[in-house]
Amino acid sequence: MKVIRYALYAVIALIVLAVAAVAIAVAVINPNDYKPQIEAAVEKHTNLDLILEGDIGWSFIPLGLELNDVEATLEGERLVALERLVAQIDFWSLIAMAPRVNTFLLDGLDARLVVNEQGEGNWTRIMPEGEPAEAPEQAAAEPDTASEEAAGGEMLDFNVENIEINNARVHYNDLSTGQSVTLEDFTVSASNITLGSEFPLDIRFKVETAQPQFAVDGSISARVNANQALNEFAVSGLKAVFDMNGEPFGGKSVKAEVAGSLQANLEEETASLNDFTASLANLKLSTNLNIRGFGDQPALDGRLDIASFSLKQLLSNLGQPAIETEDPDVLKAIALSTNLGGQPGTVALSDLKITLDDTTFNGGGSYNLTNGGLTFNLQGDKINADRYLPPASDEEEAAPQQAAEAGPEGDLLPLETIRDLLLDIDFGLGELIISNLTINEIKASTTAKDGLLQVDEFSGKLYDGSFGANVTIDARTDNPKWRVRSDVTNVKTLPLLTDLAEVDMLSGAANLNVAVDTNGNRVSTLRNNAKGEISFNLAEGMLRNMNLTRMACQGIALANQETLGTTDWGTHTPFNDMRGTLKIDGNTLNNTDLVAALAGMRLEGDGTVDMEQSQLDYELGLRIVGEIHRDNACRVTEYVQNVVIPVECRGNFVENPAGLCSFDGSRFRDTLKDIAANAARAKVREETDRAKQRAEEKAREEIDKRLGEDGERVRDAVRGLFNR
Repeated sequence: MKVIRYALYAVIALIVLAVAAVAIAVAVINPNDYKPQIEAAVEKHTNLDLILEGDIGWSFIPLGLELNDVEATLEGERLVALERLVAQIDFWSLIAMAPRVNTFLLDGLDARLVVNEQGEGNWTRIMPEGEPAEAPEQAAAEPDTASEEAAGGEMLDFNVENIEINNARVHYNDLSTGQSVTLEDFTVSASNITLGSEFPLDIRFKVETAQPQFAVDGSISARVNANQALNEFAVSGLKAVFDMNGEPFGGKSVKAEVAGSLQANLEEETASLNDFTASLANLKLSTNLNIRGFGDQPALDGRLDIASFSLKQLLSNLGQPAIETEDPDVLKAIALSTNLGGQPGTVALSDLKITLDDTTFNGGGSYNLTNGGLTFNLQGDKINADRYLPPASDEEEAAPQQAAEAGPEGDLLPLETIRDLLLDIDFGLGELIISNLTINEIKASTTAKDGLLQVDEFSGKLYDGSFGANVTIDARTDNPKWRVRSDVTNVKTLPLLTDLAEVDMLSGAANLNVAVDTNGNRVSTLRNNAKGEISFNLAEGMLRNMNLTRMACQGIALANQETLGTTDWGTHTPFNDMRGTLKIDGNTLNNTDLVAALAGMRLEGDGTVDMEQSQLDYELGLRIVGEIHRDNACRVTEYVQNVVIPVECRGNFVENPAGLCSFDGSRFRDTLKDIAANAARAKVREETDRAKQRAEEKAREEIDKRLGEDGERVRDAVRGLFNR
């Protein structure tokens, strides 16, 4: 027992001696006496000029050091200044071999970082040029004693009673770019910091930039926990608020907020966000997310929701230009929700729901982080795309001229982007209204790989008919090749053309087969290089706002040398089975086999369509095959039977569809020749028949005189001779 008692006395004595020694040192040694030596040492080993204007003070319990009014200059310019620094360690924690920082206070830090016109930062000139650096091999060869001790012994019991940073400022100025950034009013406050236990953390700051002019006033508060190995962290009660304004927001003030909690384990490479929310103006996102793996193959599991918001209001809140739409009530209810998951390296969306005003899309997809492959399947109910178009204006009439004066034509497709695409997308829509067209049951399937973009299917229902198409774009060269194939079945042309272009010149059930090949990456080039054909057939249709029967009767009346008496001809021409083939040669469509069946007539013709100028140039013929009208002047005699009444159709088919076709008087001369030939042939037949009749009558009279009672038998024989 005496040994223990003596040992205890000895330890107490040592502690007392240590305390006394420290107390005597603090009382006797004045650190201000060493200012010149400290300043000289800094100037000797660096390019800095250190100025210690304030006092250097000691404290005993707690043991600490205080610096006041410190400044360091570089080449005559201030680099850093400090109003006050206090560092204190709990003395008794040193005696207990568990060091505890009592207080760390940093007040009035002012740092000025400058990059010159050559892109060199002033901090890179702190050390003298030619200062020998420690060789990497030597540094690697030297053992890390502290690390070994930490690894082999117990972990350090790290404790900090209080940390405060007040009124810190950092000025960054880049003379090579003109950019400047200022961090000011930077404040950090934390207390009772112990590894393995939760402690509060508060941060406040202001940041301003010159290019663009932008300012952020931020505050962050949370409770933080880190284990002693510093490989596991947790943040709870996070609340961060950022008030922003400046040029990016059109001078408006915008608030962003972040809240929630998060955990991360660096050793196991896991992280999670719990009840995490982020908002910007009226846009709010919330998620619960787990992440496994911090490399290029992370695995996700969670959910993401974007609450319904108005895009128009968001743009207004952010000081951005407004989106003008035909319907002012669209873009006011947008929302998204989805589950997140997928195999490692893949971000998969399931139970995806996107709401756009009164339209809902459902589906899912995935994105491969390794190769950028995107797979998507999205199905929507209905949408009126015309509601989202810019509102019509009087300036639209000048659009073609403005487009021509806008400058050189640009490329249509980003070829490099297409070559990198890896897509497999399926899209469906119950109803789409676009350009006043109503399309139902839309299906689209698109794939892309190695520069080959394919629309394998694009189909739908359109005006009591259907359509289907497939398109291939080969973008593997700088002169991409296009292949378009399409078919249209029984689509009613009148409502289609009326809704699409307010053109009501044609009705009927249209059947089309389109095969076009072209190359290029500009619209004009694609049109100039187009080759192919369009075969068409319209059953039981009508040419509206033009009466071909009247035009035919004009020619027949001229041939009959009479005047038409009918004034009410009607405005349309019904037909049956109009068909033909359009050969595509650049901007020109050539048609040489146009035929259609009309009442008492057969429409025949050929012509061209200039798609670039919207011009039509057709020479048509109305071949008379039967009675066509009740007007007596339009009676079909044998003279006009099978002749062709000429009609011409020329002009802009967009601007003046009703005035395209008219009677062609210049070609009617050829028709008159045909009529004259028919008349001559009819005259010959008439004279022949008349001569036959006279010969028969004369023969009958002669026989009656000579044969008497047997005359009837002979007359029958004569009739047979004259084919009567």
